[in-house]
Amino acid sequence: MDQLNILIIDDEEDMRHLVEMYLENSGFHCLTAASGKEGYELINRTSINLIILDIMMPEEDGFQVCASIRTKYNIPVIFLSAKGEEWDKVKGLQLGGDDYIVKPFSPGELIARIQAVLRRTGIMKNESYLHIGKMMIDRLARSVTVDGKSISLTLKEFELLIFFVDHQSQALSREQLLDHVWGVDYIGSLRTVDTHIKTLRMKLGVGDYIQTVWGIGYKFEVPAE
Repeated sequence: MDQLNILIIDDEEDMRHLVEMYLENSGFHCLTAASGKEGYELINRTSINLIILDIMMPEEDGFQVCASIRTKYNIPVIFLSAKGEEWDKVKGLQLGGDDYIVKPFSPGELIARIQAVLRRTGIMKNESYLHIGKMMIDRLARSVTVDGKSISLTLKEFELLIFFVDHQSQALSREQLLDHVWGVDYIGSLRTVDTHIKTLRMKLGVGDYIQTVWGIGYKFEVPAE
């Protein structure tokens, strides 16, 4: 599948860079804009597959930007905002938003919601089911089976497994894993990664899929049978 273009419209530079990092780590190509005006210019000259849109911006807020976009384009829009009141969510969806995510958010939730909207709108093919070695993973149902037996994983364990699967054979540092699954704002020890990987290995109970890369971190690789 060709790389998809995601436009991030947010007046906060740090937030633009943070979301861009999460998305590009998951295989998307990002464009960024600090205002609705900059966003319109990019939309008019570039093929955009989905827009991540902040609400609280100077000049035009996100609601106004979404309404303007909807007069000319049918590009999926996901609101990403600190405004978490029900009224704000309802208004965003009524104006044509396809989803609404409240800050703070986890990287895994953001990617999952983006993929869900892209599948729902037909832009991304349904790649929910993954058959890897003895494992069957359903991204949408967030379920995993090994040799036909259901495995109960916590949200973080599942997000960790998906990140490994999406980056097979790549050596990933503990810092990368912590930033992607827990977020760069997470305050905690790198031992959190080690603890979750230990538990994940035990629950999966299959071969050495998650290998330790000494001096770096871990990598996911399915051994040849």
